[in-house]
Amino acid sequence: MITRIAIPSACLAFTGCASIVNDSTHPMKVETKTEAGQVVAGAECKLTNDYGSVSLKSGDTAQVHRSSKDMDILCKHPENPDATARAISRANAGMFGNIILGGGIGAIIDHNKGTAYTYPTWVQLVYGKTLVFDRSAEKEGQPTLGAEPVAAK
Repeated sequence: MITRIAIPSACLAFTGCASIVNDSTHPMKVETKTEAGQVVAGAECKLTNDYGSVSLKSGDTAQVHRSSKDMDILCKHPENPDATARAISRANAGMFGNIILGGGIGAIIDHNKGTAYTYPTWVQLVYGKTLVFDRSAEKEGQPTLGAEPVAAK
């Protein structure tokens, strides 16, 4: 009898784990550089996902809303061609904690709120290029390496 009550109670207690552990936003630093690798600060950048847009100047860090959807980034500078990018959203440890400890309910809640996902925390866009930044390639204390998008066949 006790296990019939204890197990469902424990599952309910652990649901929404990422919502409790993670904020709905996280920091993202955006830098811009030339093809030669020279960092150029001060570009007007707009970061957009399904929750809306955030504007910042390149070289700064902004709080971006977590989402399961990828983020588009556009940076404009009067002396350089536009720099564009896509930041890939990846599930974070909170999602896996939900699955292991809380089961499906918590995973669904955190997926819908976006709190179970994270973007790369530091990206460097290149003027005149379109790059893709995948959080799975992130190394702590370094900018995430951008890759040219692979053309669909």
